[in-house]
Amino acid sequence: MTWTALAHPPDTLVVLGLALAIEAAAGYPDRLYKALGHPVTWIGRLIGWLDRTLNTGSGRRRRAAGILGLLILLGTVAAVSIAGTALAAAAGQIPAMLLLGLACASLPAQRSLHDHVARVAMGLRAEGLAGGRREVSMIVGRNPESLDEAGICRAAIESLSENFSDGIVAPAFWIGIGGLPGGALYKAINTADSMIGHRTPRHEAYGWASARLDDLVNLPASRLSAGLIVAACLLHPGTSAAGAFHAVRRDAGRHRSPNAGWPEAAMAGALGLRLAGPRMYGADIVDDAWMGNGRAEAGPRDVERALALYRIACAILFGCIVLGASILKVVLI
Repeated sequence: MTWTALAHPPDTLVVLGLALAIEAAAGYPDRLYKALGHPVTWIGRLIGWLDRTLNTGSGRRRRAAGILGLLILLGTVAAVSIAGTALAAAAGQIPAMLLLGLACASLPAQRSLHDHVARVAMGLRAEGLAGGRREVSMIVGRNPESLDEAGICRAAIESLSENFSDGIVAPAFWIGIGGLPGGALYKAINTADSMIGHRTPRHEAYGWASARLDDLVNLPASRLSAGLIVAACLLHPGTSAAGAFHAVRRDAGRHRSPNAGWPEAAMAGALGLRLAGPRMYGADIVDDAWMGNGRAEAGPRDVERALALYRIACAILFGCIVLGASILKVVLI
């Protein structure tokens, strides 16, 4: 068996289903993180080294250096992940799928995202604004001291919505398309965007290529994530599938991000809330459009409702993967 036999559906879908099940059950164990780190930290070290080494000179030179750095990053990640898939393939089909499922389980973040957002609601209930601000500061970049209870809850729900797309659905999509190499390359692009894809004096030119490529590779997942949230509403009383659908159609394209507006608008419409809108990052105010036309006064109960919807959407995603793998297996036999 060669690695290419494991690089196409339905086998990549089987690997993906295993990865999501493993990650949902166990997350990424702290003991493993302390011993070995995490693929994102390994990728981040390479991105940081390339930034320090290449990001100098004029704006034009920095942009060219950013393209070169991105190519080096993607080439390195591709080589390592293809080699890993080849080594796994040498063990035989079933062991290879198990090994690759374990490796790919490090790429999505279903459990950790859920736990981080849940701690915001728990912090508010246990310690009031101080607890909520402390916990929300772990998952958003905005100034927590500027947030009241409603702002904290909206920030948590926005983070849950956006990260459902780029932290779960997007890696799942690219693992399903290309196995471990597909998922690892996506994670490299997304990590590069989070580290250097900012419009700051240092990174506006150097991070341009990473930011644009991240926008591109997240396009499919952002639309799929909105659809999954709409579908989840059909299974969760007290939410509105119609509201989610209409909010996406009306508001998603008005978000400053080409992708974040889709899951945020879906979640806002589902819960009868308004999300995004003007908000503060550090000392800067970002004047973004509102997603949804419901109430802005969100509370801990709304965070818990969003988490329930998120769990259902993750379950639907898993069911679609299992069904897709089963259908392809039958068709290709």
